[in-house]
Amino acid sequence: MKYNGSEITIKLLELHGIEIIAGIPGGYILPLYDALYKSNIKHILARHEQGAAFMAQGVARSTGKPAVCFATSGPGATNLLTAIADAKLDSIPIIAITGQVSYDCIGTDSFQEVDTYGLTIPITKHNYIVHSVEELFTIIPEAFKLSMDGRPGPIVIDIPKDVQLAEMEVTTWPHIDLNYEQDYITENYQLQDIAEIINNSKKPIIYAGGGIINSNGSAALYNFAKKSNIPVALTLMGLGSFPTDDPLYLGMVGMHGNRYTNLLINKADVILAFGVRFDDRATGNIRKFCPNAKIVHVEIDEVEINKLRDTYYALVGDIRIVLEDLIHYINANPRTDWLNEVISYKEKYPFVLPPKEDIFHPINMIKYIHDIVPETTIVTTDVGQHQMWVAQSYSFNTPRTLLTSGGLGTMGFGLPAAIGAALANDDKNIICFSGDGSILMNIQELATLKDFNLNVKVIIFVNGHLGLVRQQQELFYNEHYMASKFISNPDFTIIGKGFGIETCDLGKENSPLEKLKEILSKKGPYVISIPINETENVYPMVAPGAANTEMIGGELNGN
Repeated sequence: MKYNGSEITIKLLELHGIEIIAGIPGGYILPLYDALYKSNIKHILARHEQGAAFMAQGVARSTGKPAVCFATSGPGATNLLTAIADAKLDSIPIIAITGQVSYDCIGTDSFQEVDTYGLTIPITKHNYIVHSVEELFTIIPEAFKLSMDGRPGPIVIDIPKDVQLAEMEVTTWPHIDLNYEQDYITENYQLQDIAEIINNSKKPIIYAGGGIINSNGSAALYNFAKKSNIPVALTLMGLGSFPTDDPLYLGMVGMHGNRYTNLLINKADVILAFGVRFDDRATGNIRKFCPNAKIVHVEIDEVEINKLRDTYYALVGDIRIVLEDLIHYINANPRTDWLNEVISYKEKYPFVLPPKEDIFHPINMIKYIHDIVPETTIVTTDVGQHQMWVAQSYSFNTPRTLLTSGGLGTMGFGLPAAIGAALANDDKNIICFSGDGSILMNIQELATLKDFNLNVKVIIFVNGHLGLVRQQQELFYNEHYMASKFISNPDFTIIGKGFGIETCDLGKENSPLEKLKEILSKKGPYVISIPINETENVYPMVAPGAANTEMIGGELNGN
């Protein structure tokens, strides 16, 4: 039977288990949409292509599986670029399929022609331009495999319109293996060498990141840490991979990490860097990061080994499998002296909470929300002060319950990512924390949220500023406040109602906490505006270029 390129593409996506595609149609991808018309795949009409790609990220980050978005050529494809770059830095497996002008028109400055392939080379794990309909049978399965093989990442497939329309005879469809487990082989002597370092250490600390979550290695990390009583510090991307109520948990390390976390990690004699890339937001000044510690780095991407910090011992491999093998070689160890020192640091340098009576302080609000929603709730954030307050004070005990833009730090991420998470997890509560700066970046996606009546609560902290910019101007630029205060600010309750979504301004409620509890108990979308102090800062904070031990604010005696 004959199928055209678009029909083949959609069939292959079905065989790869794709059930949701977010996108926006246009002239050069309409053949794909025509084929999609006959498919059971659910299409989500986003209101901006960047939103569509972040919705795909919401699906991928919350499920750990590849997700797909569509865009047409030219401006459609270029609108995807920010979200693709975001996925590259955070190792997220999305597959962006773009329409392109017919192959013989490429290079002629045809209407809506842009070099999607060339533009996406530096921001993808791999990208393709399809030359013939036959290539689809090779490229699409390979794209899915590559997106998950080793370190996950985004793939772009650019399909010219004539390839979408070209026909070929198809007698059989390929068998698609949806098992994306990593192949991993190591020699026992390597594991014994690492185990010897750990067994001989006096003050080891595990420094773990997003690689733990990508490898589904949280249980392995927990068992490993508990066997030898090794404290665990997490990066922003690693939050949720280790239970926050465990005595070994040190919290988040880095620019806005706990004081005791940043001080303790500097005292370690061995740093077990598991699934991390030594990002500057986590390490501070890399030359001053744990200068007296032996670094043992286990990472699936060989490129990251010794890239930013020389290691004492390195091993390339899937971190879950490494930990499951390595645990047999490490000794049970009470580490009484070290754990007592950890306890003393937690007591001496605690995370300082605001007064409980200040109910509109973001930290109090975040902690209150955490305490009244189910443990399975998925939280997305935008980027700014609210993101750091969430990371500091919301207890993430389950992997894939925090979806946030780490490496690229993209404002506008939170709302569309929440929509994607809700579409892929219709049995769970979804909360999007945003700020009055970030939410406006992709606020048009409230229309998509309303279209599908998703169970997403959008919480907007309103301070009339680009809060983290204002904070840095206060601390590091002699209070030269330039372009960080909004001249005007919209009423987000009116905007939400304009999209047909229920809204509330907690600042105007007589019993704001009771009202918030009532809202969070309801199903469906809701926009909640919360006024906060415009000069509230996130502490502790490490100045750009400083060591993690050189923190500003967050002391017991005030900021």
